[in-house]
Amino acid sequence: MVLKELLLVCLLNVCCSNAGGGPAIHDVIKPKEVEFRSLNYNNVLYWKSGKQMDSKPVYFVQYKIYGDTRWSNKTDCWGISKSFCDLSKETSDNREWYYARVCAATPEVQSDWVFSQKFIPYLTTVISPPETRLWAGKASILVQLKPPHSPYKRRNGSWISMKKLHDLRYRIYITNNKLDQEKHVFEGWNRTVQIENLTPRTTYCVVTEIIMVSQARKGQQSEKKCIKTL
Repeated sequence: MVLKELLLVCLLNVCCSNAGGGPAIHDVIKPKEVEFRSLNYNNVLYWKSGKQMDSKPVYFVQYKIYGDTRWSNKTDCWGISKSFCDLSKETSDNREWYYARVCAATPEVQSDWVFSQKFIPYLTTVISPPETRLWAGKASILVQLKPPHSPYKRRNGSWISMKKLHDLRYRIYITNNKLDQEKHVFEGWNRTVQIENLTPRTTYCVVTEIIMVSQARKGQQSEKKCIKTL
């Protein structure tokens, strides 16, 4: 069976076992653990490959809004060898419910469709840490924070910040050699924060994170950035 014929098989939504291949082979190449992962509304579908055979499988992805009866093909993820597919554009209404499904095919056999769980971007997306810049002062550190941007753009081509899509609160921790653990020194909406009453000529390390207020959910923590006070 040539690739064109495989495409037609999946297009007709009958990705199923080949009569000559049998159920055992059909199950072997079936994708596993099909799931959405979302970072700053970059919504990507991932899956794990089935057992490798002599012919490397290719994958076909479809998606739909919950309640729709018709599946849509993701053209850029039609007959691909990689095990992920970016569906950010197709799932851009962040309060909508979505599903996706994947099937695998080789020249000898095709798998059934494997479905993701229901995906709601608004409730699922994780926010990355803010971009953090530090300036040293006399017994103080000035921290400047910049929230990440979403995959969406304005008409002028500039990126839309996650701040425009959510009410974000920032949290700052500091550590130094004299502290046994991180010390929580700030939480609020300000993106420029002066941390004062520190020890002069001492190296401090700063860790930041963002809280999505409406969901009371915190995002990823930043890596430590260190600076020495004056």
